[in-house]
Amino acid sequence: MDTARHYQHIIGQVLSRCVGMTYKNGDIQNELIFDHEHGRYVVMSTGWQGVRRIHGCLIHITFQEGKIWIQRDGTEHGIANDLVAAGIPRDQIVLGFYSAATRQHTEYAAA
Repeated sequence: MDTARHYQHIIGQVLSRCVGMTYKNGDIQNELIFDHEHGRYVVMSTGWQGVRRIHGCLIHITFQEGKIWIQRDGTEHGIANDLVAAGIPRDQIVLGFYSAATRQHTEYAAA
């Protein structure tokens, strides 16, 4: 299995765990949206928190420039930690939600 496919497999496994997450403050479910062909992975949260509609992106990951870019991470623990624990090296992960100037000061790839 080549590296990209291996990373796709790991991303799929890690994000699949998000489907079972429960929320104390509402009737909210997570759904997975995977586009393997274009290297796009999204976890969407939908439901209700009282009378307030919840519909938004919890996690958004893309493959670009040969790296895994975390574009959005709405988790408390940080999805990058889960990817590293599953075997993806930190130097292959870019925290895209930080500016380029800030990324160089993280433990992860700058770009």
